[in-house]
Amino acid sequence: MLSKETISIIKSTVPVLEVHGTKITTRFYQMLFERHPELLNIFNHANQKQGRQQTALANSVYAAALHIDRLEEIIPVVKQIGHKHRSLGVKAEHYPIVGETLLDAMVDVLGDAATDEILAAWGEAYGVIADAFIGVEKEMYEEARNQDGGWADFREFVVAKKVVESDVITSFYLQPYDGGKIAEFKAGQYVTIKVKPEGSEYTHLRQYSLSDASGKGYYRISVKHENDGVVSSYLHEKVVEGDKVELTAPAGDFVLNTDSDKPVVLIGGGVGVTPMMSMLNTLVEVQPDREVIFIHAAENGAVQAFGKHVEELAGANHQVKNYIAYANPTEVDVERGAFDLKGLIELKWLKCAVNDVAAEGDFYFCGPVPFMRVMKQYLAEMGVSDERVHYEFFGPAASLDAAVEAK
Repeated sequence: MLSKETISIIKSTVPVLEVHGTKITTRFYQMLFERHPELLNIFNHANQKQGRQQTALANSVYAAALHIDRLEEIIPVVKQIGHKHRSLGVKAEHYPIVGETLLDAMVDVLGDAATDEILAAWGEAYGVIADAFIGVEKEMYEEARNQDGGWADFREFVVAKKVVESDVITSFYLQPYDGGKIAEFKAGQYVTIKVKPEGSEYTHLRQYSLSDASGKGYYRISVKHENDGVVSSYLHEKVVEGDKVELTAPAGDFVLNTDSDKPVVLIGGGVGVTPMMSMLNTLVEVQPDREVIFIHAAENGAVQAFGKHVEELAGANHQVKNYIAYANPTEVDVERGAFDLKGLIELKWLKCAVNDVAAEGDFYFCGPVPFMRVMKQYLAEMGVSDERVHYEFFGPAASLDAAVEAK
């Protein structure tokens, strides 16, 4: 437990963190990699360049300061981040390194304003918060290791099959190199893949949603080829069937609730459809009477993945309704009548699509942050309660509150 004095000092730094938080975390990462370049084998370099990791950490530090007198309120966030840490291989021995560097970054950015009293308070608080992360992640490592077909850290897998799903998305079917069992997973979870492209000084880790139901004897990830994506380019252009990659066991808390029989609305934006596919395939297999509304927003049919599969599922399963929105449909799309909406999803259209289930259904969505921000806003305007709204970020968490994001 933290003393009242420590809590009071931490609280007093909240306004400073609100203004200088991102500067502190940006300097933190610079110092961290200068001192410990080996950690570049763990961190996503792209998120560093885009500033997403720095912003996410700044938001976490700010939230910790704001809730320092009631840390139990941030435990859900600790667990969410803990899943990512376990999937990436973050260990207890990394936390002292992070704590020391974070305090040094505060001094570097704030100068004399970072008094000995403030640094001591933050050092004490960081120790308590780090212990919470370490405890949660220890349990997660043990669970991953001890489950049937489970393992600790990374395990070699073979690319058993590589399937082109669209002009920009390719699926990789991954089977264990040792021929053993693989752990079951919950629809919506992800795995971390580790690769070392030729000429790269460090290994690169990326987390990809599993895009099929569990229990198949393989894991499937479906990867969008990003123009400047080191890992996605490597997977699309260099990796072939028979090649080996390394994976950590499935992780993540964005999961389909199969204990409920309420209607489900799945909304995917672009490649954000991948966890939705895992959920849809799971629902059809294990809850064949549960009502499902599946909505996929894509640029057009050329880049949309799994369109034919979803269409076939909806045709064979009366409880599944399928809607497609193309922002800029091609001539072929128009000739085929392959979509239900031309343009971006609007509130009026969404209300009509989900009208029958809006009052009681559970909503799951994933996609680019701007898309997710709009979906969250629409659902709030439709009166969908927060406990029925579930979403996942690809990469570090961001704000879906437009006012906060614009600040």
